[in-house]
Amino acid sequence: AGLSAAIEAAEHGMSVGIFDENSRPGGQLFKQIHKFFGSKEHKAKMRGFNIGYRLLDDADRLGVDVHLNSVVMGIYNPLRITVSEEGGISSFSADNIILATGASENAAPFEGWTLPGVIGAGAAQTMMNLHGVMPGKRILMVGSGNVGLVVSFQLLQAGCMVEAVIDSASRIGGYGVHAAKVARTGVPFLLSHTIVKAEGSGKVEKVTIAQVDSRFKVVKGTEKELEVDTVCLAVGLSPMSQLARMAGCDINNATLAPKCDIYGHTSVSGLFAAGDVSGIEEASSAMIEGRIAALSAAKRSGFISVGEFEKRYEYQQKS
Repeated sequence: AGLSAAIEAAEHGMSVGIFDENSRPGGQLFKQIHKFFGSKEHKAKMRGFNIGYRLLDDADRLGVDVHLNSVVMGIYNPLRITVSEEGGISSFSADNIILATGASENAAPFEGWTLPGVIGAGAAQTMMNLHGVMPGKRILMVGSGNVGLVVSFQLLQAGCMVEAVIDSASRIGGYGVHAAKVARTGVPFLLSHTIVKAEGSGKVEKVTIAQVDSRFKVVKGTEKELEVDTVCLAVGLSPMSQLARMAGCDINNATLAPKCDIYGHTSVSGLFAAGDVSGIEEASSAMIEGRIAALSAAKRSGFISVGEFEKRYEYQQKS
């Protein structure tokens, strides 16, 4: 979302800076080794990391000023940020700010959930696809949404054994195309199941799972043990909206995301949000939202006309 916004804004003549706490830009794309699907306009048949490289090339070509290892510590009105960089603390002001801070993984507390070996599915993906490290040998995946399904298949590709994918829901939560890839490898899907506890001497060595009823209560007598050394939690994401809160944005208490209009404009004038921070979606949506927020910022600052904005704006409100 951030790179897409930067590219769109720079293409309209705006001076753009990116601040990223990571050592490389590109967000989650560089962990995505699978091919995207959908329409050609939305990068279908391209692998996520290749999309990331393309965005980086476009940003570099347009002269976007990228600050890496730069933690935005605070955001203040009128549209000023404080950044911790290698040389110390710096302050920057802007006419428009677009927040593309993404989301963090949710946890699922259970007995033994603090043992080494209980990790987020995104953490497992980072270990495999960015650092070439196997998260474990025998894995239990908790959650059958798209993250759980995609990471399960990538674990198998890395040489791990996925003992099962469990979900407290009665049906698989992710796309059928992702579920089918995992199912074809013989990994069992245990729906209406939850993890009860993890056990081990200093690290995960086995887990207990059990069936749940329609109220998600454990059905006694259905417990079973699995020998695993790693539990991957794919139980949802939460928007990282701390900076939006600090800036005084109105927050949706149900989603924890800042309230935005259809163009990504928050309740604070000149402050926009795009990508998972504005609501959990997926990479294709995040890239579109980044472009829309940048177009809206360009219109606000007079870099494009209202007519040009309406012509370029991709989404139309339903009548």
